[in-house]
Amino acid sequence: MRFHNKTVVVTGAASGIGRATALLFAAEGAKVYAADIDEAGLAQTAAESNGEVHTVRCDVCVTEDIKALMDRAAAETGGIDAVFNNAGAGGDMAKIDEIEPEGWDRTMHLLLRSVAFGIRYAVPHMIGRPSTRTGGAAIVNTSSVAAVGPGYSPNAYAVAKAGVLHLTKTSAADLARHQIRVNAVQPGFINTNIFTTSLEVPAELEAQAKGAIAMMSQAAQPVARGGQPSDIAEAVAYLCSEAASFVNGTSIIVDGGLTIGPRHSWDPEVPDLFEALRQMKAAAEAQA
Repeated sequence: MRFHNKTVVVTGAASGIGRATALLFAAEGAKVYAADIDEAGLAQTAAESNGEVHTVRCDVCVTEDIKALMDRAAAETGGIDAVFNNAGAGGDMAKIDEIEPEGWDRTMHLLLRSVAFGIRYAVPHMIGRPSTRTGGAAIVNTSSVAAVGPGYSPNAYAVAKAGVLHLTKTSAADLARHQIRVNAVQPGFINTNIFTTSLEVPAELEAQAKGAIAMMSQAAQPVARGGQPSDIAEAVAYLCSEAASFVNGTSIIVDGGLTIGPRHSWDPEVPDLFEALRQMKAAAEAQA
């Protein structure tokens, strides 16, 4: 029960990573404020919980909603111990030479601005929270492997998630005086509805599409299985726990090894240029 009697706010809690994280915090004793625009999904999250989950409708693109969420959690419990700024979607899918200003701004608003104001409106309620090691609270933001380079997502999404990483560092510096730690988690290919929603896959094809995504993702990284929301939830819980009291201003990549290097570095079936050159040299030496 790492979070017994702690107050935790989770955005994007109606499905996927947010739901898994809210359920894990609740199972470990937290008073969880699960927020999303999907009220039916929130009800399902609460129904699946064996702990204390309070559902709050919150559109993270509306700063007044974010402030109301944080104010309610604090008013009902006396303060906030941890926040997981997770709500998001795939954003505008257009390439940089095709995207329109509205699509760019909408993506930044949802994926980056919402995180900034999630921090902004939570902090007044996090100052002075008790902790046996640090005397402080913890914030975790959802970034992505897309923040490390191209090829993992659409352009606007990748830029926003890179911004989340830098915001995490600058916020950690700003909030050190309050003993509030700020870290990020960078998921790889996790089997949630973010892909099917972004691509507007019809409901009747959603299960089939998720199966295809799982098969492709398990072949894309050294860990030969699809990533699950629970994989990210465990990392978030660690970053919010006392075990991570010396971890601040950084991120954890949870991607099954997707970003460790070129495929030939871990897949023996893929030709390696340097190995090919070594074989050519050995063959030449053998003929000499």
